Amino acid sequence: MNRSDLETGLPPVDASGLPDHLAESELRESAARERREKLRLFLTNWQGLTGLILVVLFFASAIFAPWIAPYEPNTLDVPSRLSGPTWEHLAGTDQLGRDTLSRILYGGRVALKIAAIGVSVALVTGLILGMIAGLGPRWLDSLLLLVFDTVRAFPTIVLALATVALTGPSLGMVLAIVIVTSIPQYARVARTSTLSLKNSEFILAERSLGAGMTRLLMHHVMPNVVGPLMILAAMDVPVVVTVEAGLSFLGLGVLPPTASWGTILNEGYLVIRDAPWMVIAGGIPLILTTLGFTFLGEALRDVFDPRMGKGR
Repeated sequence: MNRSDLETGLPPVDASGLPDHLAESELRESAARERREKLRLFLTNWQGLTGLILVVLFFASAIFAPWIAPYEPNTLDVPSRLSGPTWEHLAGTDQLGRDTLSRILYGGRVALKIAAIGVSVALVTGLILGMIAGLGPRWLDSLLLLVFDTVRAFPTIVLALATVALTGPSLGMVLAIVIVTSIPQYARVARTSTLSLKNSEFILAERSLGAGMTRLLMHHVMPNVVGPLMILAAMDVPVVVTVEAGLSFLGLGVLPPTASWGTILNEGYLVIRDAPWMVIAGGIPLILTTLGFTFLGEALRDVFDPRMGKGR
């Protein structure tokens, strides 16, 4: 409240000419309207709703697999080996008599673990490195870009083959490969967004006040950068799931008898002439998960990215 306000008895006003409390109320109402509009756009997007349903089914089936699966994934029933779909075994059995449906549900837990840990670690690491590259000195930016480009130059499968030859296949190795090969794409997006904010007025003002790198990154850059990365992460989950399934199919990832969509497809491929339902049953969840996260990611991009037509 300034002197003129005291003299006139009027409440303090901001630059828009409105009293402070009215201006704050107007800002809150505007933000609420924007959230409602984005929610409306998402709910009217059939791809987004379809993707959300498929993603929820993926999470639910993976998390509650021990309660949903009719059998233990490694329970043998040799007399029923390679039997077709029946009421007792809805997706048939494999060459050892194990229930295919149960193994698919437990395989979803492996896919969820790989996707959740791999994408989360890659996103956080890429976010930090990208912000540092965008806001740091020129030499550091060039060095980090060189590292990103070097990592991206190695195809995932080739890197997996070279690594497994030295260490042997394992679930931890799949995770490490997924994380290392995913970091550069998140880092590049974070770097580009940070560079666009680097010369913004609020960043320059904070620097003139002596704000350090940590404060600039955590309080000013990160809130404006993390949004696009979350959309990218949603669209990257099916890629990670497919990579895990592909490596397990080649025998470079999850090893038997652990249930994995890749190992189920590999085992089904070996007996595809006698039991084609194994390949079909193992491929359906992989297809649905890929479609679900792809639809959800595209819907979120359309709603939250102002450059896209549906989000305007």
